[in-house]
Amino acid sequence: MKILSIETSCDDTCISIFEVKRGATNASFTVLANSSNSQIKIHIPYGGVYPALAKREHTKNLPILLEKVLRESKLDKMLTNSAIAKSVNMKSPVDAIAVTYGPGLEMCLWEGISFSKELAKEWNVPLIPVNHMEGHVLSVFGKHKGKFSIPLQKGGQVKLKTPILSLLVSGGHTQLVITKKSMDYEIIGETLDDAVGEAFDKVARMLDLPYPGGPQISKLAEEERVKENQSLRGVSQADGPRSSAPRARGDSDPEKISFSVTLPRPMLHSKNFDFSFSGLKTAVLYLIRDLNKKNLDILHNDKIKKAIALEFENAAIECLIYKTKKAIEKYKVNTLIVAGGVAANKHLRNELKKLEKLSGHKIKILFPTLELSGDNSLMIGIAGYLNYIKNKGKVPKLDSVKATGNLRL
Repeated sequence: MKILSIETSCDDTCISIFEVKRGATNASFTVLANSSNSQIKIHIPYGGVYPALAKREHTKNLPILLEKVLRESKLDKMLTNSAIAKSVNMKSPVDAIAVTYGPGLEMCLWEGISFSKELAKEWNVPLIPVNHMEGHVLSVFGKHKGKFSIPLQKGGQVKLKTPILSLLVSGGHTQLVITKKSMDYEIIGETLDDAVGEAFDKVARMLDLPYPGGPQISKLAEEERVKENQSLRGVSQADGPRSSAPRARGDSDPEKISFSVTLPRPMLHSKNFDFSFSGLKTAVLYLIRDLNKKNLDILHNDKIKKAIALEFENAAIECLIYKTKKAIEKYKVNTLIVAGGVAANKHLRNELKKLEKLSGHKIKILFPTLELSGDNSLMIGIAGYLNYIKNKGKVPKLDSVKATGNLRL
């Protein structure tokens, strides 16, 4: 079975084609083509994604990428005309199409959905709508090229030792999701305001770092962490209120200031699994304001920027680790999945690996490859295929597939 998958939930246009063969105990995937177009340079002047521009770029890039992946997979020879031309003589190069229908920016989602519907009609193949967040959950099984396999149960669901806890961390979402039965999801905790990836980007803008800011924050933090050989502050140190006031010693020359700072860990000891990163972001804002009152050029000092970046990353990651640990203990989790763009964060990965042995038993921790941690179409194709076999080939009618910006698992 060949599946073409399309992802346009935000600012990346992505199309993939893979072939999958289902065996008795697993499904074997071969990536035939995988292509994407990043819009980062276009959105840099805005400090973030500008939805109308993202929509325009999807419109332009979808047909270009489609023809590219058809050529790369050598499936273009099956077409008697251009890839999206209307022709009664056209033979479908694939057996099904998977497309993201939410969550995400609705105007961007609609571009992928409309394009997919046109192809599905002309090629007379089923269209499989995919939840973007489920795609992230299942991204841990994929590779961006070559071959990979996914272990399956008798009914077609993924074979993993349950309960499964998924920590989904990205620019739009921060969620803890429990799975007691494969491909069934219950959100047990989520951010009440900013997603953790969004907080990283906003703090980066405060520090005058280029977009996308999350990786820039992490780069500075890691440089400082290596320099100081500093590990994540223990949870016991997080008890009680924290002050965001800087402690500076020495004269007024920023190069000679001995600088350290503490930031709050919001909702760390709340009795639920929810998160909040707005207060942490605001604490950084006030910290920078106070620093600017002392010296307007202080943020041009790399030492201070790195100190702020390190403390911010420590605070954000500590919140994620603490709630994840508590959820593992409460639900007696056997498998932990960590996915989404922030799953590429080196410090987060290192700290989560310390949870592998917990409460007397070892848990299995799964991360996506770095290439599949962000938005991509391969994860959409994987989720599309697994839902297709789970539902025994039943798919919604084309007209019922609609963009759903606030779709939940």
